[in-house]
Amino acid sequence: MKRKIRTAAISMTLGMAMLLGGCTRSQINYQIAEAIGTDGKYENNEPVETPLMAEQRKLLEESESEEASLMEVLQEAERYAKGYNFEDAIAVLDAVPDSMARDARLQEAKERYEKGDSSLVNWTGDIPHLCFPTLIYDTMMAFDGDAKAADYNTTLVTCDEFRDILQSLYDKGYMLIDIHSIAAMVTDERGTSSMEELSLRLPEGKKPIVLSQDNLNYSTVKNGDGIATKLVLDEEGEVKAQYTDSEGHDAAGDYDFIPILDSFIEEHPDFSFKGARGIVSVSGSEGVFGYKISSGEDASAQPSSSLSQGQDQTVKDIADALRADGWSIACAGWSHSYMNDMSMETFSGEIDDWLRNVGSLTGPSDILFYPYGAEVEYPGEKLDYLVNHGFCYLCGLWGDTDFRELGDTYLRMTRRFIDGYTLINAPGYFSQFFDAAAIRDDDR
Repeated sequence: MKRKIRTAAISMTLGMAMLLGGCTRSQINYQIAEAIGTDGKYENNEPVETPLMAEQRKLLEESESEEASLMEVLQEAERYAKGYNFEDAIAVLDAVPDSMARDARLQEAKERYEKGDSSLVNWTGDIPHLCFPTLIYDTMMAFDGDAKAADYNTTLVTCDEFRDILQSLYDKGYMLIDIHSIAAMVTDERGTSSMEELSLRLPEGKKPIVLSQDNLNYSTVKNGDGIATKLVLDEEGEVKAQYTDSEGHDAAGDYDFIPILDSFIEEHPDFSFKGARGIVSVSGSEGVFGYKISSGEDASAQPSSSLSQGQDQTVKDIADALRADGWSIACAGWSHSYMNDMSMETFSGEIDDWLRNVGSLTGPSDILFYPYGAEVEYPGEKLDYLVNHGFCYLCGLWGDTDFRELGDTYLRMTRRFIDGYTLINAPGYFSQFFDAAAIRDDDR
């Protein structure tokens, strides 16, 4: 119907123009355009798009599309560069079509990234590793004087304390690195594999640090105490922590170590070297990420248990999201028990149970956190068992010293564990990283 009206309007306008006589094409075009509402839309007020106009429009659209694509490329490269990942930033720029490669903005960015990469310097000093427990969000609920309050005070750290620690680390020039950037298994031309130290090149004046959270199962906290009790995925697929507020409502957000660190990196991308994230260790017998999982024994007894299957899938989904974001997941043994005193039979079962029941959900792991820092002998049968089952990054616990040792098949590294007790009673352990008295929560 609209087409018929439009055609009629054009015919009527043409007829009037012919009656008037002596009108130029430009005048006729103007009258037609005014009649059908296209005045100024087309070149010379042509009533329709001419082939020339169509070609010009196509070239303009292609130019606009190419500009938009170039801006996306420049923004992606800049995201890498903000974390000093200049190699990947340059690789993004090198992948553009030849038509974009000549753009002055791209050339300027590439030169800037090449200069940034060449300015990185080798790090040869200590690499500290700070490890944290579960965090307290609502201190009024946690320190309410009940039977759990004293335990929380000595074993946990608050969210505000952790945020202040991160800010202090950032201000002091520390950068979060991936433990895998320190050393890696390398196979030579003869097919022999060995652990070799990697060249860690950092910006001038920056210092590396590894951050982790230990044994994340939430089994020692009570729901309703102002502490997260599980990890969840939000609507965007981001990992958040869930706690129950004082009115009994569940809330998901930055209420524990993982989402707080993720948000800090989002605000300070230069804190994370080449997109590094932290490590989270998990055991299994008391659950993973706040969820009970079906052990092989339970699975055989209840193969159709929808609850177990559902929780297993939730754990897997959360682990997949963490890994996709750059997090590493470490083994803390199946029962999170002292490993140094175990018999070889018990020890092998501890590792096998974790691999079968936890590793099958969280994905392969090459990092082991010794529960309570109780390390196995170096060398020894237990060490060989760990290495033969893929664990080559082995993390113990020392209070106020940073130690790492490179063996033929492993990297041994200590962690400094930060909890309420050490913040209160051993503040000097962390003086190079933060002022314990200044960051300690007033509600303790």
